[in-house]
Amino acid sequence: MLDSLINFFAYDLGIDLGTANTRIFIKDKGVVIREPSVVARHKKSKEIVAFGTEARKMIGRTPANLEVVRPLKDGVIADFDATSAMLTYYIRKVHETGRFIPRLPKPRVVISIPSGATEVERKAVQDAALTAGARKAYLVEKPMAAAIGANLDVLNSAGILVVDIGGGTTDLALISLGGIVQGKSLRQSGDRMNEVLANFLRLKYSLLVGEVTAEETKMEIGSAYLAGKSEEKKMVVRGRSLENGMPVSLKIEAGEVREALSPIINQIVMAIANLIEETPPELLGDITQTGICLCGGGAKLTGLDRFIFETTKISAWVAEKPEDCVVKGCGKLLENERLLKKVKVTGGLK
Repeated sequence: MLDSLINFFAYDLGIDLGTANTRIFIKDKGVVIREPSVVARHKKSKEIVAFGTEARKMIGRTPANLEVVRPLKDGVIADFDATSAMLTYYIRKVHETGRFIPRLPKPRVVISIPSGATEVERKAVQDAALTAGARKAYLVEKPMAAAIGANLDVLNSAGILVVDIGGGTTDLALISLGGIVQGKSLRQSGDRMNEVLANFLRLKYSLLVGEVTAEETKMEIGSAYLAGKSEEKKMVVRGRSLENGMPVSLKIEAGEVREALSPIINQIVMAIANLIEETPPELLGDITQTGICLCGGGAKLTGLDRFIFETTKISAWVAEKPEDCVVKGCGKLLENERLLKKVKVTGGLK
């Protein structure tokens, strides 16, 4: 009886705890939280002053007594206290915008983790969720959650190749019969693209830009492949000159951004090619027919699917709303107990 009341009042949550963004999914409501994984706090007292979008706006603008931190790095928890505080805030925010309850119940949560996460890293994610108020925390690997969120039948014997390009990691997985046959996790992803682009502008133009500007430039005119002789996009990028310290604006072409991003993109595509080389022949035939499913925010990079095809000779396709695939997959697992038992990570779970 008590469990039934708890289930009625509490929203069970699917959580994509990403390096760049945190997303939360509720059954019958969809994705209700899309916020940057950023926390602003006092340096000495560690008192939190802002989360998410509000905190991200403070990057590069804080006074001496405040600091802006990203609690996750390379897909894993780098600051446990900040991560717990951020999760607590979002879980409470979800319930406060829902139904009125006299006392906040504890939800069940399914949280995604990188496929290459160690046992210690997995335990840290689960402990952070429990500290934030979850009564049960289930872990699922990001590419598995992405495949489920992309409406792929992961329990089928036919092979599925999923590539999830997130902010902190790129996770690749060959899935069959509800399990990962082959998998890899790279620390080359969206954040690294922002970093190499900022370095490129600094070295070529002596232009110093921040993390936010580099990301905006990548999203606006970034690409992985130029098809035909179409006119290249251009964008005005503003920053500080390293020569005289004064503000400066430069017009940057898409080709230059593509050149800057190419080392990271090449590493991701070569990892896909290597995974294909290790794929059993029976499953390789399945992938040749179904293609490579691209998920995560990085999948939206213009021309990436074409570049993968040119390298591997296997078609690649971008899932619908690729940035939401992982969190949708986590949400669907809460609705399907049989599938959750099949695909959840068992190590360290309570």
